[in-house]
Amino acid sequence: MPDSQNSAPRGGVRLARGASPWLLPTVATAALSIARARRSGRWAAVAVPTTALAAGMLWFFRDPEREITQGRVISPADGVVQSIMPWKDGRTRVAIFMSPLNVHVNRAPLSGTVTSVEHIPGGFVPAFNKESENNERVVWHFDTELGDIEMVQIAGAVARRIVPYVPQGTKVEQGERIGLIRFGSRVDIYLPEGVEVAVEVGQATTAGVTRIDRS
Repeated sequence: MPDSQNSAPRGGVRLARGASPWLLPTVATAALSIARARRSGRWAAVAVPTTALAAGMLWFFRDPEREITQGRVISPADGVVQSIMPWKDGRTRVAIFMSPLNVHVNRAPLSGTVTSVEHIPGGFVPAFNKESENNERVVWHFDTELGDIEMVQIAGAVARRIVPYVPQGTKVEQGERIGLIRFGSRVDIYLPEGVEVAVEVGQATTAGVTRIDRS
């Protein structure tokens, strides 16, 4: 099912909501330096790095349209499967590491109702570090056809801000955009007991496209 919120033409790319605090000053500085570079060699030297930075920001905050995969549980994040870990309560945690080159917009792994969105303060160690368990994070719970599904957005060393798009009580469609983690980070999803994992460690995932569970 295609995402229905603020859709761009199919195959198009838009910019992520919540990116403006980083994008606007960067792009404005680049535009100013380019305009003044026509009159001054000093500004020409400034224009090159500022324009490169602005282009990088536009790439980092891209938000492409996706044709959502049919399946019980789909990946909430672009990235690489970092670990698959059985949990004491019978669930299985699938941790997905997002590098700065990945799309940073996260999507709902299933259709359902958001029953909880909890922000938990913490540190900012690299998301691939085991101690990132104590990083700044946002814990989501969804009431779905499989029961309660937990998803955790974890900030990394660079990603200092998690931006939820939808509040508690919102009904979401599978693959719908639900939040943004600025720059690299990690997203964990907990599969219910009895749900077999279809991905493996080291596998690349695409939010809204890669199926996480096996029928």
